[in-house]
Amino acid sequence: MTVFLFALAAYLMGSIPTSYVVGKLHGIDLREHGSGNLGGTNAYRVMGLRAGIPVVLVDATKGFVPAYFFPSWDGAAAGDLALLYGLAAIAGHVWSIFVGFRGGKGVATGAGVLVALAPTAALISFLVWIGVVAITGYVSAASLSAATLVPLTAWLTDEAISTILFCSAIAMFVWWTHRDNIRRLMQGEENRFGRSQGASSSEKGEGERAE
Repeated sequence: MTVFLFALAAYLMGSIPTSYVVGKLHGIDLREHGSGNLGGTNAYRVMGLRAGIPVVLVDATKGFVPAYFFPSWDGAAAGDLALLYGLAAIAGHVWSIFVGFRGGKGVATGAGVLVALAPTAALISFLVWIGVVAITGYVSAASLSAATLVPLTAWLTDEAISTILFCSAIAMFVWWTHRDNIRRLMQGEENRFGRSQGASSSEKGEGERAE
């Protein structure tokens, strides 16, 4: 029962709709602006960097706290439960109970989980993310590249097999949540990071939904 309650707590923590709350503080419903995605990228596009950075940091914390702290609090003495709590937090972020089971794409929350479980692999993937964004301007391409690299870096840094499998599952999940972005990348319709907020509403509708 204790493990179930902690998993539920992880899901509810992940469900906190950070970008929705920040949007409301700015007098808007972020689901009706930009790409409509409740993630850090859309928060940045619509409300600027001062809103986007806090959203990403809080969303990452939603993944880090359950994966890092809950296993030492649940009394079960099972290390792999960190994976369960991390997955629950990511699920909460993507399917938030507080906003009609809509949310972000789980990248920042998943990154928080990875920092707790495999910090070296997470750091390497983050550097790759920065590099891809800097070179291409595409947040979605950076997220896909970083997620794909995580299982390999986890393996090269001698992480437990359960962590490597978890990283592989996260990578596949990120590819699934970014399927629309992949289509737009292939069609040359994906927006680049830093694109002017003055873009038309139709262009924003085509905006990337990364994060």
